[in-house]
Amino acid sequence: MDVEKASGGQFGSDPQGGYERWDEFLAWATHTISTADGQPFAPEELGAPAPRPAQVFGIGVNYRAHAAEGGMETPAFPVVFTKFPTSITWPVGDVVLSGPPVDWEAELVVVIGRRARNVPIDRAWDHVAGLTVGQDLSDWIEQWKNQMPQWSLGKSFPGYSPTGPWLVTADEFTDPNALAIGCSVNGTVMQQASTSDLLYSVPALIAELSAKLPLLPGDIIFSGTPGGIGAARKPPQYLEDGDELVTTVEGISEIRQRFVSA
Repeated sequence: MDVEKASGGQFGSDPQGGYERWDEFLAWATHTISTADGQPFAPEELGAPAPRPAQVFGIGVNYRAHAAEGGMETPAFPVVFTKFPTSITWPVGDVVLSGPPVDWEAELVVVIGRRARNVPIDRAWDHVAGLTVGQDLSDWIEQWKNQMPQWSLGKSFPGYSPTGPWLVTADEFTDPNALAIGCSVNGTVMQQASTSDLLYSVPALIAELSAKLPLLPGDIIFSGTPGGIGAARKPPQYLEDGDELVTTVEGISEIRQRFVSA
């Protein structure tokens, strides 16, 4: 439904503003949706569920299979970087390639609904607004062209952080800690795993991050990608002009990106 119209202006048209009033919004939505008769929106009509987060956290090497394919040891602590917010884009649409070696990374994305600071693991889900599908698209040349890796820049070109198509609250899942995740390129499956394989689960990430700094309503966490990236294939395979990338997470839906040359 159109929240602004359905609420008579009580809530605005900007989804980012909803997280600042998350408890109030949930109370309204729970009552309203039970009597809703509106027409659902198609994914092509929607923008990102959290289009302008104050903070974007990316988690690297968070699946054992991904660590193994990259020849890396499993980390003793979560590996954290950022994706700059201007890279966030719609769940369906075209993405302009920054160069030849651009890779796919299917990810479960977490949106924070309540401010989190020093949150214990067993209370972490209380601070989650919901989950959505994401891609952590990565330009390998930009990431590794310096003596030190530049993950944040290599993952932050315009359109390199598609999310959506909608936010699903944790109560909608039988087990939000175990969701099938994967992606395909032109119909060929490239990644297939379960979020139960995360080295650091969603609650563990929230506990770890909130011990260092406050997580704010509307912030998002890209929780890491499983094995099966293009750079680890023999020979390596990267996204090309005309490719269609479809990314899915069980219980949420899919996002679709078509790639075009600059």
